[in-house]
Amino acid sequence: METAAPSPAHLALVAQRRADLRAALAGVLPPAARFVCEIGCGHGHFLTAYAAAHPDEFCLGFDVSAERIARAVRKRDRAAGANLHFFHAEALDFLAALPADAGFRAIFMLFPDPWPKRRHHKNRLLQSSFLQELAMRTGQGMRFYFRTDHRGYFTQATAVLAAHSAWRLDPAAPWPFEESTVFQQRAPAYQSLVAERTAAS
Repeated sequence: METAAPSPAHLALVAQRRADLRAALAGVLPPAARFVCEIGCGHGHFLTAYAAAHPDEFCLGFDVSAERIARAVRKRDRAAGANLHFFHAEALDFLAALPADAGFRAIFMLFPDPWPKRRHHKNRLLQSSFLQELAMRTGQGMRFYFRTDHRGYFTQATAVLAAHSAWRLDPAAPWPFEESTVFQQRAPAYQSLVAERTAAS
C-alpha cells in the first residue's frame, strides 16, 4: 500500500513551522555556534543540570510536547541558565531550521519513546536516515550519547549505529555527565551507548 503524498496545505504548514523555528533559533544562536543538544528533552531536568555544570557550553533542547517545554523553560528560568534554551519542535524540523553555520558539540538522546509494538518500530527516531541528518551537522570526533530502558530499542540502536559509515560505536567511552531524569528514576534498569562521528560521511 502506497503512502499518500502530503497535501499542499500540510506542506505549507511544515514550511511555516520551520520558518518560525528558524527565526527563533537565529535569535539565540551565536554565529557559527557549536552547541550541546538534547533530543527529546522532556521537562529539562538533564539539560538544565548539564548547562549549570558547564557554563561555558551553549545548550539547546527540544521536545515535541509543548507542555514539557513550558516546564523546561520554567526550570531554566529558575536556574538562571543564560547558556540554555528550549524549543517546542519535532526533530526533523529542528534540524531543517538550524542555521547553516551551526553544529553540534555533543548530542544526548535519553529514554526516547521506544514504540514497543513491532508495527510501530518505523516510528522510532533513531534510524539510519536520521543518523545521516545528524552527521551532516557534526565534525569528526563529536559524540552521540544514547540511553534507554527498552532492550529492543537498545539492540536496534546499536545495530543501526554499527552499520552506519558516519558513526563508530565507542564502548570504552565514559558517560560524561549524570543527572537522573524522571524516566531514569522510574526505570528498573537501562542501557547506554556512545558513538563517535567518523571521518566518513
